[in-house]
Amino acid sequence: MFQIASLLPKILGTTTTTTTTTETEPEPEAKTETETKPDPEPEPEKKPVTPEAEKARAAYLLDAQSKAVSLFAEIEEKLIRPGISEKQLSDEIHALGEERHGVRTHWHKRVVRSGPNTLLPFEDNPPDRVIGADDILYVDLGPVFEKYEADFARTFVLGDDPEKIRLRDSLEPTWKRVKERFDAESKSMTGGRLYEIAQEEARDAGWEFGAWLAGHLVGQFPHERVPKDQTKLYITEGNDELMDVEGKDGFKRHWILEIHLRDNANNRAAFFEQLLTVG
Repeated sequence: MFQIASLLPKILGTTTTTTTTTETEPEPEAKTETETKPDPEPEPEKKPVTPEAEKARAAYLLDAQSKAVSLFAEIEEKLIRPGISEKQLSDEIHALGEERHGVRTHWHKRVVRSGPNTLLPFEDNPPDRVIGADDILYVDLGPVFEKYEADFARTFVLGDDPEKIRLRDSLEPTWKRVKERFDAESKSMTGGRLYEIAQEEARDAGWEFGAWLAGHLVGQFPHERVPKDQTKLYITEGNDELMDVEGKDGFKRHWILEIHLRDNANNRAAFFEQLLTVG
């Protein structure tokens, strides 16, 4: 979900010329409208992907997610606690991932949000906040395991507030209902239609859907991207392209499904994401 633009400085120089004759060369004839540019070079032909290669790719993605599940289990057991800041928790997660799980690269920034910060979009970078004893928070990570991306998010509740617990416990059942509807219509499903379904299921669960997207493409790092385009490779409004198609590399596209639930009355939100098309 990131767009990186590079700017190369132009170097301006001056030269001095000396005119040695008063003769002038005739100006070249102007190009006419009938002139055409040469045809562009054809794109190289994609090699067919074998069923074995497809299965191996899916297995790698599922293995990356399984490793993320193990990482999150340790995060919950050893790191999540009141009295530390979001930044401190993020730094501890980074160290744990590197030392215990071999994570050297994250394909997107680590996100730890608590309390009212859970309402803010991924793109924001809110002021650091100390996690309270009766709090709600989520962790969103994009670790890369052996060149394959995981994208995994879970919400945690500290204390015993029943409304926070109800919000957290609504996430996975909502995710499963959206997946069931995707599976039933996968051959005709578009990113825009699945986004509508996610909104419907959030409302049926008693919450508001809380993000402009409900998921995105995932794959071998770095996964396919369209520069400056936040529609075609996302589960979002306006994406009328089929999801069950091949990518530019000839492999079947695989997707992450995100569920964002907002409790506006109590100024908080919750987040859950994992693989949609594998497992």
